[in-house]
Amino acid sequence: MPISVSDSGGGSFKQLPAGTHVARCIRLIDLGTQEGEYQGEKHYRRQVQITWEVPGELNDDGQPMIVSGWYTASLGEKAKLRHILETWRGRQFTKEELRRFELSAVLGQPAMLAVTHNANDRARVEAVAKLPKGTTCPPAVNATLLLSLDRSEYDPKVYEALSPKMREMIAKSPEWQELQVPDRELAQPALPESIADMDDDIPF
Repeated sequence: MPISVSDSGGGSFKQLPAGTHVARCIRLIDLGTQEGEYQGEKHYRRQVQITWEVPGELNDDGQPMIVSGWYTASLGEKAKLRHILETWRGRQFTKEELRRFELSAVLGQPAMLAVTHNANDRARVEAVAKLPKGTTCPPAVNATLLLSLDRSEYDPKVYEALSPKMREMIAKSPEWQELQVPDRELAQPALPESIADMDDDIPF
C-alpha cells in the first residue's frame, strides 16, 4: 500500500481515559520496515503511526491529550489498518481504492475513538469510527505532521522534529537508510517476500 506520507513528544505521561472520545487526526508517521519477533522467529513489517488529538481531555498544561495507534502498512483483508479505515470512513474500500489509497488523506479528519487500557494501564486505540450524525469536533490545536519515507516526499525537517527515540527507530529502517544516499548507489536490503502481504495477526 502506498504511503503518501511518534511518540507524543510532550512532557506529560498522563494517560487518556478509557471510553469513547471525539478526536482529530494530527499525525501520520511512516516508520519504515521494522524488525520484530514472534514465537522465536524474526519478522519484518512496514509500519505507520497514526496520532489523534482529543479535545475533550486535557493534559495538566491545558493542552489536548493525544493518543496513537501503530499499524502494519497494508490494506490486506486481515490488516487492522484496513479495518479502522473502513469503520472511520463508514464504508468499505472499492477495488480501485484497494489498488491505491493515499493514506495522507486521514490527516485533519475527525473520528470517534474507542480507547481501552492495556495491562500496563497505557491507553490503546481499540476502534475508530465515523463521527455520529450531529457530532462535531473542534479544530485541532496542534499542527498536523506528516513524515513520508518516499524519496519524493521525505522532509528531513519533519524527521528532526520527532523525539530522539522515534528518530532512532525510524533510522533503523532500510527505507530511511536508503534516503541517506543521494545518488541511490546502495540498493534497498532484501527483505522477506511476505512483507507486502503481512497482516496484523501477529501482535505488536
